[in-house]
Amino acid sequence: MTETPVNLQPRPIERIRTLMASRLGGVILLLMVFAIILIATLVKGVPTQQLVSLTVRGLMLGGIIALGAIGLTLISGVLKMANFAHGDFMSLGAYMALLAIALLPTGQPMGPFSFGPEFLAALLFAMLVVGFIAWLFDRFIYRRLRARRTMSVVIAMASLGVALLVRSLIYISWGGDFSFFYTGRARPATAELFMGIRVRPDQLFILGLAVVFIIMIWFVLERTRLGKAMRATADNPDLARISGINTDRVVMWTWFIGGALAGASGVMYGLDAQLRPEMGWFLLLPLFASVILGTLGNPYGALVGALVIGVAWQVSSAFLNPAYGPAVAFVVMIIVLLFRPQGLFGKAGS
Repeated sequence: MTETPVNLQPRPIERIRTLMASRLGGVILLLMVFAIILIATLVKGVPTQQLVSLTVRGLMLGGIIALGAIGLTLISGVLKMANFAHGDFMSLGAYMALLAIALLPTGQPMGPFSFGPEFLAALLFAMLVVGFIAWLFDRFIYRRLRARRTMSVVIAMASLGVALLVRSLIYISWGGDFSFFYTGRARPATAELFMGIRVRPDQLFILGLAVVFIIMIWFVLERTRLGKAMRATADNPDLARISGINTDRVVMWTWFIGGALAGASGVMYGLDAQLRPEMGWFLLLPLFASVILGTLGNPYGALVGALVIGVAWQVSSAFLNPAYGPAVAFVVMIIVLLFRPQGLFGKAGS
């Protein structure tokens, strides 16, 4: 009696699932999503020049979001907590810069930009202050909760309380109206890049500064002893402690760097738009979407996720109300996670 051979080849559907679960599949999925967005813009009759302009604008927005997202994912990777106060740290950074500019002598604008040398000093001041305040909140709140082995969800709710506290202090100190770093100063005329795309010099400065900060973070993580200690603590805190790594010092620097990056991101966003107490809270959803899309605890994934979120946010405004931008970015994240729950840079099963 002849036995029927068993077909061990995977079925086409299983092959597709395996492909989509791989990193290459994640990239293909992102391209498919952007293809759908592109088709929607073509159906709407959006000019090519406007589409390219929105893409460039999305990269600039993605650079701003990336700074906050990298800080958020560092805290998430090392401490395994969701810091809902991170967006309000961005707002705090913007208002700390506003305070510094008000106290410092106002100089003439530098070259084509709308700000003078005092803005750079205010940016540094905001980063130092927010980084220090972020560490203080950990020192007096989160650290004590961790010592009591409090559940992660309780620590997350505590960070939500910190967010409300920071925002309330901003309301009390500056009010709820819109503010600008330089009231009454006209913004410089836009400069033409290519294909008729026009951007403000301040926006080019923001993009360039974001690139500089990202390179500095890469250097710290990859080329310094602190960066190696942070990565070791994120992988296995107990093993890192046994190996002689001062994990308390790592936690302190993680909060300081994360807070400083949040402060810088808030200052840059305020320079591009305007300041308002809830500005960071509105960016919290895109921040978490970037971090989750790029895989929790992965700074480079957060960078890629932020760029994806920024471009999707801006390009979708060509056929949707811009107020729906954060929701579109969140939908993109959900679509990718349906096939890659570990994110774009995560390993299967992680």
